[in-house]
Amino acid sequence: MIAAALLVISLAACTTAPDPTPSASSLSTTTFNFGTSSDPAGLDPALVSDVDSNRVTRQIFEGLVTTDPTTGDPAPALATSWKALNNGLAYEFTLRENVTFQDGQVFNAAAVCTNFNRWYNFPVQKSSTIFPGSFKSLFRTFSNDAKNSVFKSCTANSALKVTITLNLALTSFLDALTEPAFGIASPAALTSGKADVLDQEHGAFKLSKFALDPVGTGPYKFSSWKDGTVTLVQNPKYWGDKGQIQTIHFVTYQQSQARLQALLSGKIDGYDFVTTDNFESLVKRGMQVQQRDPFSVMYLGLNQKIPELADLKVRQAIAVAIDKDSLVKNYFIEGSTSTNQFIPPKLSGFNNQVPSAGYDPDKAKKLLTESSYKGEPLKFYYPLNVTRPYLPSPEKIYADISAQLTAVGFNIKPVPIEWSDNYVGKVTSAGDHALDLLGLNGSYSDPDNFVGPLFGSTTGELGSTDPQLVSKIDRAKTLPDGPERTKAYQSINADIATSIPAVPIAFPISALALSPRVNNYPVSPVLNEVFNKITLSS
Repeated sequence: MIAAALLVISLAACTTAPDPTPSASSLSTTTFNFGTSSDPAGLDPALVSDVDSNRVTRQIFEGLVTTDPTTGDPAPALATSWKALNNGLAYEFTLRENVTFQDGQVFNAAAVCTNFNRWYNFPVQKSSTIFPGSFKSLFRTFSNDAKNSVFKSCTANSALKVTITLNLALTSFLDALTEPAFGIASPAALTSGKADVLDQEHGAFKLSKFALDPVGTGPYKFSSWKDGTVTLVQNPKYWGDKGQIQTIHFVTYQQSQARLQALLSGKIDGYDFVTTDNFESLVKRGMQVQQRDPFSVMYLGLNQKIPELADLKVRQAIAVAIDKDSLVKNYFIEGSTSTNQFIPPKLSGFNNQVPSAGYDPDKAKKLLTESSYKGEPLKFYYPLNVTRPYLPSPEKIYADISAQLTAVGFNIKPVPIEWSDNYVGKVTSAGDHALDLLGLNGSYSDPDNFVGPLFGSTTGELGSTDPQLVSKIDRAKTLPDGPERTKAYQSINADIATSIPAVPIAFPISALALSPRVNNYPVSPVLNEVFNKITLSS
């Protein structure tokens, strides 16, 4: 096992930053080929949340703020400075000068408001599952339910001053704006690409024309997307350091062994989501393995719309029937840990007092006997041909969990679904799935990022929501950092462990494999890895 320290690029930790001087390497013709495990679901960052989509959109789009790679705090991006107003009910941002979108349009405060208003007014009635999910998670709802929305308005005070006004103060507001979903798109491209009209198809996904030809302000421009390869080219008018790499090819290899062989044969320069069975070959061939700090959670989703799972004793039986330690040992990179809660240990709100369900097959059998469950088949959805940072070997993990549940008396019906066949959309929509394998990769350093999206509102995946738990989550996100907020999230963790709307399994470590050609790669636990920060040997 190779333990690699995080490689970091220094950014100012303050809220002001001068425009960097473009490097002498900006005219490089270097090509970088990177192996991914799946095609993107789309390239409109507001409407996608999967890792491989976000990896591409991070190169094309920038938000008002980004993540400081050393501290994890919000750092300047399209905004050079900001200040909270009215006790956190508004934020005024000073925008970076002389920035243009990749289509030549000027970046300014009006463009920022066009994007915020687009997210707020997104026509959710057109789709129950495709909408700005990160916006909803942060701000609760959209303009069709304005009285319950945390977002109030966006005002362009001048060309380079913009104010975002909230109905409630949000402690994690600035941190959340670092998510790729809040990347600022060209208003002209949103209009010409009919960004809110999902009338295009790419595989199993409904997309807009804009999602097939995205335009932002980032260091790389979209070039093409075909035959499992997304190609980006260097943005010659980028305001910052253009970096060494002029052309990026993101190439899809669904199987981990295929990614390994592509790296060993020199077809690619790196790939993500190293699996345990790749390590020996990588080490023997002198490849680099760089690990990220654990900042994701893998879980088993339980759909309480299925009558059998509405019974708490059934959910308790599932929780104690799973040997989490053996799953972690067999399928996750060394250093990953099993867990009984959803908030990682590095965040405030992690609760050392959360009771452990433990692994107890005899107790599971007893709970089933006492429950309303009479052997009804339970459909267990799991993905095929994919690797996620939180789910390295889904088919193997499914088989193991299924066997454990069957051993205590459950009647499991497997439902394998290709990841590329919109697996996430199917398990997060209302349906007949009783169980599903999924996970959440943290995108910013706040406990709400882990409990808000899953338990802060009713979802098709889990089927039911505890109003008291939702109320606690809504309150906790508004509390200032300190003991009261920590205690609030600890209480939320304890409630989730008691009611078991889902079963947390592991806090995984994910890792990349890189060729010796790579001198420096901006490893990030929140996956904020922009390729103009990569340095290569000559």
